[in-house]
Amino acid sequence: MFDIKQFLTAELKTQAWQVENALKLKEDNCTVPFIARYRKEMTGSLDENVLRDLFDRFDYLTELEDRKKTIIKSIEEQGKMTDELMAKILACTQKTELEDLYLPFKPKRRTRATIAKERGLEPLAILIKEHNTPNSPIIDLNARAMEFVSGEKDVPSATEALKGAADIIAEEISEIAELRGWLRDFIASDGTFRSKIKSEFPEGSTKYEMYREFSSSARSIQAHNMLALRRGENEGIVVLDMDFDEEAALDYIRAKTSFALHQNIIDFYKALIKDSFNRLMKISIISEVRLAKKSDADLDSITVFETNLRQLLLASPAGMKPTIGIDPGFRTGCKVAVLDSTSKYMEYKTIFPFNSEREKEDARKTILHFIDKYKIELIAIGNGTAGRETEEFISDLISKMEKPPIKVMVSEAGASVYSASKVANEEFPELDLTVRGAISISRRLQDPLAELVKIDPKSIGVGQYQHDVDQKLLKKKLEETVVSCVNFVGVDLNTASAELLNYISGINSTIAKNIIKFRDDNGAFNSRRQLLKVGGFGPKAFEQSAGFLRIRNADNPLDSTAVHPESYSIVQKMADDLQIKLADITKSADKLKQINLKNYINDKVGEPTLRDIISELEKPGRDPRAAFKYATFSEGVKEIRDLRVGMILEGVVTNIANFGAFVDIGVHQDGLVHISEIANRFITNPASVLKVGQIVQTKVLEVNEQLKRIKLSIKQAAEPNAQRINTPLAPKPQKEFNLNDLSKRFQG
Repeated sequence: MFDIKQFLTAELKTQAWQVENALKLKEDNCTVPFIARYRKEMTGSLDENVLRDLFDRFDYLTELEDRKKTIIKSIEEQGKMTDELMAKILACTQKTELEDLYLPFKPKRRTRATIAKERGLEPLAILIKEHNTPNSPIIDLNARAMEFVSGEKDVPSATEALKGAADIIAEEISEIAELRGWLRDFIASDGTFRSKIKSEFPEGSTKYEMYREFSSSARSIQAHNMLALRRGENEGIVVLDMDFDEEAALDYIRAKTSFALHQNIIDFYKALIKDSFNRLMKISIISEVRLAKKSDADLDSITVFETNLRQLLLASPAGMKPTIGIDPGFRTGCKVAVLDSTSKYMEYKTIFPFNSEREKEDARKTILHFIDKYKIELIAIGNGTAGRETEEFISDLISKMEKPPIKVMVSEAGASVYSASKVANEEFPELDLTVRGAISISRRLQDPLAELVKIDPKSIGVGQYQHDVDQKLLKKKLEETVVSCVNFVGVDLNTASAELLNYISGINSTIAKNIIKFRDDNGAFNSRRQLLKVGGFGPKAFEQSAGFLRIRNADNPLDSTAVHPESYSIVQKMADDLQIKLADITKSADKLKQINLKNYINDKVGEPTLRDIISELEKPGRDPRAAFKYATFSEGVKEIRDLRVGMILEGVVTNIANFGAFVDIGVHQDGLVHISEIANRFITNPASVLKVGQIVQTKVLEVNEQLKRIKLSIKQAAEPNAQRINTPLAPKPQKEFNLNDLSKRFQG
């Protein structure tokens, strides 16, 4: 049988022992983050991406092998298995290829070919096939067909008999695996997608105008084009067709199936091949190619979504500081929520800074009271409706303060989803939805990862066509991304929410809730070993999760680091050899450099793990995320109508697609920077230059207020002679804060 492990070794360019060990760990219910971080010796330091690819391919090939067994059994029961066919089935590495081989033996509904066989015309088809050779003698097709004329079998004439024989041969040709494979590859590489808008939709009336007269090579069609075309087609607006050189395809099929030299057989085959192609092959294979291109587009788009989500989740945290969160609003007022330095909700009030002078003054007093009472260091303002106006109100308010709080505009994407969620209702059952939104906005600023894990990734707003792609695959990949990010950063066991703990390696939702209950009942954890007292938390869960859970001021100083408890004895030996206390080892970076790692290698721990241990001891509990930065939007530019072509504006990258990037410049409508306007060099992927959350300077190229479309350029804004036409006050210099200097509190 097919050797899956050997195949994966070659496909992934790894060593056989790496594949073998990784699969053993998977079988032992080890998670990808745990394997990648704490089992490097066993896998040769395979990273998370390679491990996920390995496990996905293993699952795919295992399913393929199971399908092979079913197909082999079916064909053998029909008595039609041959050594050649068996060899082809066993060698298959793709499901499509396997199904092509099975097609001639698959149970069928009644077709023209099966009806012809019922009418006794299969012997005539066999006779004609026997004369489809260069050396066959000439035969009179009509005369031989007359032998099969039968009123009883509903074959009234020689012409009908030949039609039936042609149907049988046509179906056989359409089921030849090699032909279907070639035709599929030919259409996929040489075909062209063409679209038009249905006549009932006049020009300028749909969002699919660019597809009114659109064409693209099937080989190079962009993912966003493919998904947009499919959506337009599903909505009944776009007509999508595929063109290819049909004559070239027919020539190839004839060359592979028609071998006679006598004209009557040549003409007979030419007609049935054309029928086989048009009736039985073309439509189905075009559908397969379209589906394959859709799958490619799905994977491409999901990969972009994954990248954007990872960057958003790993965005710089401003730190666990007393924070005011504001959910702006005009008519209903601004909901103001206060959180302390542990992200605990304190109080809220609704203010109306855009109504009367009296209400505006009351709003000022409320904010100043909160700042003074709670020693506020951060103010998070939602970027939705009234966001810019609220920002200006707060800017004016704190401008006269000696040490004003840091004011930051925060994306509201998904906040409403959280506010109405079961999670938010359990956290704040007594609070209004808008107040919950203000709390979420605050927490996003303090620690984006800890808050965003509570929201369905699809609702965070960093994907393109997320509702059009394979939803099962999207869910799987986005969950893997969240898991990867949470374990990369690690979490504070004494402050993490159940939602955050749920993503930690080895912890499920039940265990996460049990941890919270144990914490509520017994107070803060002071040792990782206490986890074994939590209901449902056994040795396996401890092995998988302990290294990713941190405890500040724990009894054992290593509990606050990423050092796994299984390696504590090694660190103790290092401390003994250095003649220092274990409590001081994280403060002795200079002495750690003296350690000879070879002295600590044993059967289970090698240099990769030892290097990780030393690195962690040198910077214990360090947050791996970048230093906090924030953008300052230009004053006087609050709505799309305030924009002028030529303005140079600071903004934040909110989303990245294959065709460009979207940037928030503070006007409630993100502008698009086309891929050609990102850099002064040719790039094929915007993500190679930009990241979600990155602060950039942009130049306004075009504004369409009616369609709410803004075209921006990053490369032109960077030109030395860029003209700041009608630019309002120049943005303030970008602020940068080092999280580890600002707060000793671990960010989880």
